[in-house]
Amino acid sequence: MAQYHFITVDVFTRTRFTGNQLAVFPDARGLDSETMQAIAREFKYSEITFVLPPADPANTAEVRIFTPNAELPFAGHPNVGTGFVLARENGVFGRKPGDSLRFEEKAGLVEVAVHRDATGAVSGTAIIAPEPLSVADSVPAERLASIVGLPPEGVATQNHAPLLLSVGVPFVVAEIRDIETLATARPDTARFAEAAQHYASLAGRLSVFLYVRPAATPWQLRARMFAPLGEIPEDPATGSASAALAAYLVSRETDPAETTEMTIDQGVDMGRPSHIRLRVTAADAGPSRVHVIGDCVEVMRGVLTV
Repeated sequence: MAQYHFITVDVFTRTRFTGNQLAVFPDARGLDSETMQAIAREFKYSEITFVLPPADPANTAEVRIFTPNAELPFAGHPNVGTGFVLARENGVFGRKPGDSLRFEEKAGLVEVAVHRDATGAVSGTAIIAPEPLSVADSVPAERLASIVGLPPEGVATQNHAPLLLSVGVPFVVAEIRDIETLATARPDTARFAEAAQHYASLAGRLSVFLYVRPAATPWQLRARMFAPLGEIPEDPATGSASAALAAYLVSRETDPAETTEMTIDQGVDMGRPSHIRLRVTAADAGPSRVHVIGDCVEVMRGVLTV
């Protein structure tokens, strides 16, 4: 039997036992896809990552991301957390990691910038979403309300109807009337399954990201994410959905600033508050770049026997 070391971290937080949990296997050589999926089911975190040598030596590593029941082409908090873990390692496949990392993933290359505190210790990372924003029509507001247990009037449609947004992984994104209404959302798994059958592009994976944008603080949002079909009843922090929403909101600005900063607080209603920082940089030509920024804290280290 082989042994594999892993490290768990809480992502998008500076406080242990809050934020979004992540398990990272810094050297997953020898594990096949089936075993990786079995390990992800064993952990039952929203995602875990397996780090492999890169195909191109100019890159830092190949990173594979698994939920309890599927592999993802990209995700936010796994990249932020994996960057944090690898930056603190003495070596990554024989090379000393610097403050700029690059991960090979199914959605493309993910650039990672390492952040340090005043003492020079690694405190977190910032990643850049690998794909430009894509936008498509999505679930009607009435159906969206029913699958998350809200009254139809709880879904705010004056700014936009629920939409399918992606910068690497698709999410149904809907604005909710207020924070009080957001707090009452309860996913209905049966209705999630019924709705997913109508959207072949989602491949049976329906993830719903709900947000509130207060009028007084329009760049300080509150959010929740539900993906019960992926065995994620609620996610404490969803960087990929946050990145897609950030890109979309900036795209709607009449005269967007060269750089727009915003924050999204998530996980509050499930007792794991997370703080996601986002930076959208406008491009002269072509899509904007979305930076997802987060602090991390190590929780534990262990060995898994396969």
